[in-house]
Parts: sequence; structure tokens; C-alpha cells
Amino acid sequence: MLEQNRRAWDERVRRGQSHTETARESDFRDPLAVMDDCGWLEGSVRGKRILCLAAGGGKHSVLFATAGASVTVVDLSRAMLEQDRRMAKERGLAVRVVESSMEDLSMFPAAGFDVVIQPVSTCYVPDIVAVYRQVARVTAAGGLYISQHKQPATLQAEVLPSARGYTLSEPYYRTGPLPPVMEGSQHREAGTIEFLHRWQELIGGLCRSGFVIEDLVEPRHGDPLAEPGTFKHRSAFVPPFVTLKARRTASQIDATGGPKLWTP
Repeated sequence: MLEQNRRAWDERVRRGQSHTETARESDFRDPLAVMDDCGWLEGSVRGKRILCLAAGGGKHSVLFATAGASVTVVDLSRAMLEQDRRMAKERGLAVRVVESSMEDLSMFPAAGFDVVIQPVSTCYVPDIVAVYRQVARVTAAGGLYISQHKQPATLQAEVLPSARGYTLSEPYYRTGPLPPVMEGSQHREAGTIEFLHRWQELIGGLCRSGFVIEDLVEPRHGDPLAEPGTFKHRSAFVPPFVTLKARRTASQIDATGGPKLWTP
């Protein structure tokens, strides 16, 4: 699974496909405004230790470094990380680059980061709670974990509408990876292995892993007047993403620096 997803994202970089774009020159004028449109980082990351998790590609890392943060970027794709190296070198920025799965952050010390930023990526692992636990261990008490995920419905719904709309054809309570998606899909990434995570896992798993959710936003991408089957049209009926702001609380950290876990 890991190797297939690595190859798929390396190939997406080679082809210049969506979600592999580096930061634009205009983004550097006000990098924090680009990266924090919700205002959750309170206007400054100067001096903050930021982990950009599964966020290779030459955008998140260099923009946060430009804003004054001490930045580490972790990604599975070597090609995506090479874009971070190149962009950092071109702009004279210090960015630590680490090739690893989001499920393995063992190379980092406990409480080593003040902020963890994770764009849409948890759909590529079968156990989202395993990721949450890794993030909990490396996030300092009071630190923030800002993550974006694909909503369950967007992974259940058909790509093209029927006469009655976008049908939910994938079961909500499912195990194993989703069926492959056709090349050129605007809703999923062809060639990758993806998994559907239920709300109990997305939200409940985050809380049980040592975080308190402070905010939740559903970015709006929909346009009901767009061409049926396009990302914008489908997003008007099937919500694509959810963004979570969660805080690591000291009361939930045990003597080893890890989260105190419990099960429902």
C-alpha cells in the first residue's frame, strides 16, 4: 500500500497533476494569509516549531518558513519532497525534509512541535487513529493540530450524477480499500489506494487520542450551476472536505509524553 501510494504521487509530480503545485510567487507576499485562511494561528508563527505532515510539494513548508517558523516537512513521496528541497534552496530557507509515512513519526522526540499542519492525506491510510496517536505524541501540550480530511460522503458517492443526483454507492460501514478510481477523476487520485473513515474515527478518534476540538470548518467549493460531474458541481451536493482545529491538552498527556488513550 505505502509503495503504491508513493509511486502514484511521484507520478503525479512527473505529470504536473493537481495537488502537486508549488507555492506561487504571489503567495510569498503574505504567506500566513495563504496558509491560515481561518485565522487559527492568531497572526503569527514566528519561532514556532511546525510539522507539515504528509505535506510535501514545495508549498506548505516554504510558506511557513517564510513566515518565520522552524519547519519540518514529512511526506511519503520522494518527488514531492524534492520540490520542498528545491523551493527552500531557491529562497534561502532552512527546511528539514523527512521521508516517512504519516503513521511513523518515531524519528521525532515527544512534544517536539508546537503546531502540526496536515492537508488532505489521511484517506491514504487504513487506520486514522494510528496517525492521530503519532501526532499526539509529537505535539507539545497546548499545541495545535490543524488537519483536513475527505468527508465520508465524498468517498461514497458516484463521480457522475444520475437523474436523481449523486448516488451513494459505497457502504458507510466498509472495511478495506476503496475500489480504484478512473484516470482523470476530479474527486479522487487515480492510482492511489484510499480508505473511507467514518465520523466516529475522524472526530471521535481525534478526541480519544489526546486532543480537544476547538473548531470545524467545511470549505465551500460547490457551484450548482457548474457542469454536472465536475468538482464544483458535485461539491455543491456532496461535501468534499472538512478542516479540524484541535488542541493538545496537558491533562491528556501521560508520564511518557504520549496520550492517555481510552476506548468507547
